[in-house]
Amino acid sequence: MNSIENPTSRRTFFKHSAGVLAGITGATALAQAGTIDKSSAGLTLPLGVCAAYEKAEMLKKLGFSFIEESVGRFLIPEAGDEQYEKNRLALKKEGLPVRSYIYFFPGTLKSVGPTIHHEAILQRADLALKRAKECGSKNIVFGSGGSRAIPDGFDRATAKAQHIALCQKMAPLAEKHGVTLAVEPLNRSETNFINSLAEGVEIIQAVNNPWFKLQCDIYHMLKDDEKPEEIIKYKEFITHCHIAEKQTRSAPGIKGDDFRPYFRALKQINYQGGLSLECVWNDFDSEVARGITAVKQQLAEV
Repeated sequence: MNSIENPTSRRTFFKHSAGVLAGITGATALAQAGTIDKSSAGLTLPLGVCAAYEKAEMLKKLGFSFIEESVGRFLIPEAGDEQYEKNRLALKKEGLPVRSYIYFFPGTLKSVGPTIHHEAILQRADLALKRAKECGSKNIVFGSGGSRAIPDGFDRATAKAQHIALCQKMAPLAEKHGVTLAVEPLNRSETNFINSLAEGVEIIQAVNNPWFKLQCDIYHMLKDDEKPEEIIKYKEFITHCHIAEKQTRSAPGIKGDDFRPYFRALKQINYQGGLSLECVWNDFDSEVARGITAVKQQLAEV
């Protein structure tokens, strides 16, 4: 006889079934009330700071997941290879990852214009990417606004073609070393070329290499009134993010800027990359502590 045909078992079965149905109904009611709505669970991201690695111990105690260093200070320091090896030893000792790097190459190395320095740029890129891999890093931000600034009177179409030609040679270097290059659009007060996510994506699509992606800097988006919807539009390209307040590039929590519309966009695209505070500091130690608190609070509210 089937166990459900037994009267005692049948009573047990219906009692269990009623409990399951009640649980489902209760869960549905809670979900409708918003109590267990996943969309209210906030957004959790690895948080970092663009800073010198000497700040690693303090930043680790504050709860940061990584540091974002400078190519010229950490990977290719002016003091030479010996200093680079010291940097690697410090990284091993402190254990706080250097996830990414800024200041890829200086404005004196021009990617566009009547005089260009593509070979020197590619040599620097190859070394930086190699060392970034040695340090266990994920990406290098490709901003370098001075390098890509188009000189007055120079043809924009020619400059764009020059820059794409350089990037088409640089992307295979990123692929070789397994470190992503993240193209960073900058606001119009800092450079006159690649000023929006859309313009960054134009370059990325022309290069067409999976190791050549997009940097999303919320500070630059705010400066040029670029809407959060652009993050959703170009979600497939975004690999890394920066943040600072709009007026003076201060740390989050200083002026009180509301970043939640941009955080909601990142949540909507299921962004899981890093978010770095890239700020102008007046009192680094106190402001960076306020910064992580403000960012965590606003991430939790989206």
